[in-house]
Amino acid sequence: MNQNLYRKRILINRIGISLSMLAMALGLFVLLWILSVLFINGFKALDFNMFFHSTPAPGTEGGGLANAIVGSLMLVGFATLVSTPIGILAGIYLAEYGDTSKTAEITRFMTDIMLSAPSIVLGLFVYAILVAQVKHFSGWAGTIALSLIAIPVVLRTTENMLRLVPGSLREAAFALGAPRWKVATMVTLRAAKAGVVTGVLLALARISGETAPLLFTALNNQFFSLDMNGPMSNLPVVIFQFALSPYDNWVRLAWGGALLITLTVLVLNILARVFFREKISS
Repeated sequence: MNQNLYRKRILINRIGISLSMLAMALGLFVLLWILSVLFINGFKALDFNMFFHSTPAPGTEGGGLANAIVGSLMLVGFATLVSTPIGILAGIYLAEYGDTSKTAEITRFMTDIMLSAPSIVLGLFVYAILVAQVKHFSGWAGTIALSLIAIPVVLRTTENMLRLVPGSLREAAFALGAPRWKVATMVTLRAAKAGVVTGVLLALARISGETAPLLFTALNNQFFSLDMNGPMSNLPVVIFQFALSPYDNWVRLAWGGALLITLTVLVLNILARVFFREKISS
């Protein structure tokens, strides 16, 4: 009886492993297929004009994505400047002060909601409270929408990394007479700095390719513009619009823009893993 049960468990285990390996192989095949098509079409579209010329008019040849690249850098850069200090400070509060606080419980609950909320919902929220009130799209509205996506990622990562810091390190600092705020900012935060940087990089990777929030906030701009008070060109929206167009030149530029975003996200994820590995090894 025990021998039959053992054989049954071995059979079930082998079936489970086989199905898992099959699912992994299928997922890798689809991923490699997508990446191969993207890299083949994307590298064909890469040239110097893409980085030094603005998006072309409908039906014209040439042009590039200079205005969209600069616009995306400005939107993501300002969103990072807004979300990083807010996320880190809120993470410090939750990890160091919010063990039994009702405010901390509400903050964690709202963070979970924002992490799971579709990005288009956050874009519509910013549209309702800002764009609809001022009667025009703007880069600042896009910055706020991207910040709402990045803040929960930075906050949650910071809190988790701070909780991994040994309690003995805090106790040693308290024993030396350091106040709690200095222990939180100068001791525990410094000990978890690699993990915090990882959270910032992951948030950057998350917002770099967001399209839906920008459709309702920054919209797009065919011309080169540094005015954040008006519509701002950006890579995700340009890719979305150009990929659906009937013009071959626009479709080619869409492939090039998609490759740029993919490479950017890939580099950010690699950097995040490097920082996290340094954190683990230390």
